[in-house]
Amino acid sequence: MNKQSIDYPTLAFIDIETTGSNFDRDRITEIGIKTLSNNGVSIWESLINPHVYIPQNIQRLTGISPQMVSDKPGFEEIARDLKAELEGKIFVAHNARFDYGFIKASFKRMGVDFKPKVLCTVKLSRLLFPNQARHNLDTIIREHGLTVSARHRALGDADLLFQFWQICERAVGKERLLEALNQLVGNASLPPNIDQELIDSIPDAPGCYIFYGENRNPLYIGKSISLRSRVMGHFQGSLMQRKEMKLSLQVRDIDWIETSGELGALILESKLIKERMPSMNIKLRRSRDLCAWSLNKDANGVLKPTLVNHKDLMPGLQDNLFGLFYNKREANSYLKAIAKKYRLCEVLLGLEKAVDGKACFGYQVKQCGGACIGIMPTEMHNLQLRTAMELYRVQVWPYKGPIAIKDNGEMIVLDKWCYLGTAINEDELTELKSAGDAEFDLDIYKIVKKALAGQYQNQVIHLS
Repeated sequence: MNKQSIDYPTLAFIDIETTGSNFDRDRITEIGIKTLSNNGVSIWESLINPHVYIPQNIQRLTGISPQMVSDKPGFEEIARDLKAELEGKIFVAHNARFDYGFIKASFKRMGVDFKPKVLCTVKLSRLLFPNQARHNLDTIIREHGLTVSARHRALGDADLLFQFWQICERAVGKERLLEALNQLVGNASLPPNIDQELIDSIPDAPGCYIFYGENRNPLYIGKSISLRSRVMGHFQGSLMQRKEMKLSLQVRDIDWIETSGELGALILESKLIKERMPSMNIKLRRSRDLCAWSLNKDANGVLKPTLVNHKDLMPGLQDNLFGLFYNKREANSYLKAIAKKYRLCEVLLGLEKAVDGKACFGYQVKQCGGACIGIMPTEMHNLQLRTAMELYRVQVWPYKGPIAIKDNGEMIVLDKWCYLGTAINEDELTELKSAGDAEFDLDIYKIVKKALAGQYQNQVIHLS
């Protein structure tokens, strides 16, 4: 062992190789550890049988093949030795939440709790070398002239982190490096590119937050009644959830917009997602091609669904509307689903062409009650159709004109389910209520309808 007197806590420089990036599906194939302590430098390494398929691209990257690990121990067999090796040491890794997250998940499957102190060398690089454009491992190798022995093998990459630590010590001295260590270990749950100062500036108030990636491209937009807590929840969750880990590794900056209350945050989130189209949100669709069903009796007394297209649609004003769909395909799919569930006739619903004197196809496969050939009375078919559709009735605007909903210190102004804006005083209120019609938005309709049926029903101010 290389004897070396240091003032640092014991540091375990760690790298792992895996079959992929999914904690639940993928497994570890190799672990390499280089430990720096007051007793000098020691190493620990092990190939691991993942007991799952190793993809070809991973084999090419790491050089680890199924044949190399077929006779090696599984994680459960080396877990005790690994835990003993890491006991009482600071866990040092590059993009540490990946390596730490995989090892933590592997222990958790065995019912073992694993919570070491963690140092991310990406954060260390950003802190000590702020003028360096990038801080991935290949850049650090190039910028600092590190000696590569086995790139993309666990012990080889762990050795690179050990070399980087020595570079840092020579560059800033032991005292500054120890100060940086203590600063970053306290912030182990933060992503590599986000510092504590930014997190501390986020208010614990209602509103929306925006995560940005490279070049200020929006990654994710969310809302919360407690912004800072929710943002930190993403980063803490990233240790066990693949989507959160992916978000944490990509995020470069965070913005936020405060609102007075929860309703304002919900509406703002819906609008921001449509405007900025963040890559990791479920895409919310605009309401430009909305359609809905109306129910009308024909000359034979049969209740027929008729599709009301966007140009004839006035949600909030028309009484006989059911569903609200983003397009005709969605509307027909819904109608077919209720036909099957309630054994309704697709011929009478207009979904299948009638053939004189013959039953519909659904009757032949026992999915129609026979209304098409008189077995089910027309009145019964009408009743079942109306009962099924009633669950999706579009509510008529229940007020004589625009309203404001008090949301703590703000007033959210609406008319015919449309969001007109947010006011904080009488002048703004007057301006908004006379601003004219706004575009109907299905997501905001659902948000407002739920709010008025719940905690906000006694917060309404009539503006007509």
